[in-house]
Amino acid sequence: MNSIGQQLESYLASGNQEEAKTLLNQVKLALLTQPLDVNEQAQAVAALEIGVLLAIQAEDLDLFGRTVALIQPYYSKNSPTTPRRLLVIGLHLMHLLVENRLSEFHSQLELLTEEEAVTPFISFPVGLERQLMVGIYDEILAVKAPDASYQIFLDLTVQTVRDAIADCMEVSYESLTTKQAAEIMKFDSTQELLEYVQESRDDWILQGDVLTFQPVASSGAQDIPSMEWIEQSLTYATEMERIV
Repeated sequence: MNSIGQQLESYLASGNQEEAKTLLNQVKLALLTQPLDVNEQAQAVAALEIGVLLAIQAEDLDLFGRTVALIQPYYSKNSPTTPRRLLVIGLHLMHLLVENRLSEFHSQLELLTEEEAVTPFISFPVGLERQLMVGIYDEILAVKAPDASYQIFLDLTVQTVRDAIADCMEVSYESLTTKQAAEIMKFDSTQELLEYVQESRDDWILQGDVLTFQPVASSGAQDIPSMEWIEQSLTYATEMERIV
């Protein structure tokens, strides 16, 4: 089993997905059908942890979810420590957060010790969840992931946040320059904004460097304050966070 883990490590480094899947299937079969001692079981789980990273590398979130589900019964406070246990748990928390499965998110946290909860792999998704609940979007758009494997989930979270900001813009403004819109949505350039518009907001009208938003069919929408209201809300949320 140890040699399988070493082979999987090499496949992870090279991105050899096909060979890795064959080995992982052997590990899964052994874990489900063969009696393994504590050491062999720990090695099998460590091999599956590599499988979690391979699933992320392949951007296959279904495979990611299945592999994590297979590992989880072997994670407990009394189980042998495996190399990537907290990393995998942190990634699982990110997955739950992206899918808005918050009850499972908090149930998973309850299984961790206080020492584990403050490690970077765990504190990152916890902090992100708090920022989402309070609405501190500026901080979310500026965060840095503790590991490259988190990026796929962070990108999905940022997309959700930008969609929420875009929804606010539509009811707060009749039009904005592309520079203003890019600043509000925290894009690094107007080109990134235009790519977002093309992919996600094809009903926005671009004329020169001005974006015009379609009227929202909702009573009272025109009475919603514009940029000042958004900035004040973010400021209030930040101040409340500092008080807490």
